[in-house]
Amino acid sequence: MTTHRRAYSAIELSSEARQVLDLARQFAEERLRPTAEARDANEDIFDEAIHRELGDLGFLAMRVPERYDGLGLDLVTYLYVLEELAWGDAGVAVSVSVHNSLPVSILLRHGSEAQRQAWLPRMASGEVLGAFSLSEAGAGTDAAALRTQATRADGGWLINGEKMWVTNGASADVILMFARTDTPADRRGTRGIGTFLLPAGVEGLAVGRKERKMGQRGSETVTLALNDVFLGDELLIGEPNRGFSYALAGLEGGRLGIAAQALGIASAAVDAAFEYAHTREQFGRRLREFQGLEFKLGDMVTRLEAARGLLERAAAAHMTGDPRARRLSSVAKLFASETAMRNAREAVQVFGSYGYSREYPVERLFRDAKVTEIYEGANEMHRSLIARQLYREGGYG
Repeated sequence: MTTHRRAYSAIELSSEARQVLDLARQFAEERLRPTAEARDANEDIFDEAIHRELGDLGFLAMRVPERYDGLGLDLVTYLYVLEELAWGDAGVAVSVSVHNSLPVSILLRHGSEAQRQAWLPRMASGEVLGAFSLSEAGAGTDAAALRTQATRADGGWLINGEKMWVTNGASADVILMFARTDTPADRRGTRGIGTFLLPAGVEGLAVGRKERKMGQRGSETVTLALNDVFLGDELLIGEPNRGFSYALAGLEGGRLGIAAQALGIASAAVDAAFEYAHTREQFGRRLREFQGLEFKLGDMVTRLEAARGLLERAAAAHMTGDPRARRLSSVAKLFASETAMRNAREAVQVFGSYGYSREYPVERLFRDAKVTEIYEGANEMHRSLIARQLYREGGYG
C-alpha cells in the first residue's frame, strides 16, 4: 500500500523524466526495500552489487550532462529520483546524492575541460564512484576551520592531515577533497583553501575504519589520513584559494539532495503507518478508525506535502537563478529533515510496541531520519543562515 509516492505536483515533467521516475520507483520497491534490512545489519560491508546496478541503470549519471555521457536530468527530476531511492533505503540514496551532487557539480562549475573529460564520463557510467571530503575532527559545521595542509611542491602539492565523515570514502575511486593552501605563518581564513581531486590508492593515503552509526548503515562513512600525499597540479580544481567558495556553492545543491532523501524517509513512514493502521485491530476496530490515530496520519501527510512543496520551490529558484535560492535551500533542508524525524517518530507511535522492534521497518526509519537534521549543516545553523540571508535580501518576497 503506497499513499503519496506518485503525488508529484506543481511542476510538469517530461515523458522521459517520468520513465526515469518509474524505473527509480521499481528499483526502490524490488531491489532496495527488500535488502535494506540486510545492509542495516551488515554495516561493515559495502553493497557493491547494488552500486553496480545503480551505475548500469544510469542513477550515477543523473546530473552529468549528455556531452559527458550522462543523463543530464533537470534538477526537479533528479530530486524526485532521490526521494524514490530513499523510500527504499536512505543509506543508498545518500551515497547516490553525494556522488551526483558535490563532485559532479564542482567539476562542472570550476574544473578544467581536461578534468571534466577525464572524470565525468567514467563517473556517469559508474566506473568511478565519487566522494566528498570537507569535514574534519575540529571542522564540522565550522568547515572553514579545517587544518589539512597542502604545501607547494615541484609540479604539485604535498597533502598532510586527517578528514572525517567521508561518505563513500572507502569505496570511492575519486574524492573531492579540501585542504589549506595558505601557510601556517600566513593564514587567510576562507581565502586560503583549495579543492583537489584525490584518486583512490595514491601513496600516503590511508582509509580508516568505517564509522559505526546509529542509522543509514547502508552508506559507508570513513576517516582518511593523508601523509605526504603528492597531488599534481592537474588535480587542483580552479584557483588554489577559492576552494571554500566552491564548497559552499556545491553544498547549496547538496542540501536539496538531503531534503529529497528526508522526503523519502518521511514518505516511507507515512506508507508504513497507513498500512499498519488499516490492518491492525484493537477493541474490535481498525486503528485507522480511532480519531486520535486519524489526527496523527493527517498531520503526517500534511507535513510531507508541505515539505515537498518547499523542495519544489527551492529547486525552481536554483533553476531560474533566483537570488533567494541559498535561503530556500536551507529552508527546504530544515523543514524536510524535521518532517522526516517527526513522521518517523509518529510512525513508531502508530505501531506501538511493535514500532520499537527491529522486526518492523519504522524502527530503522527512525534511526535513518535523525542524521538528516545534522549533515549538510546542522539545523541550528540553518535557522541562523535563513535569518541572516533574509536580512541580506532586504526582506521576504
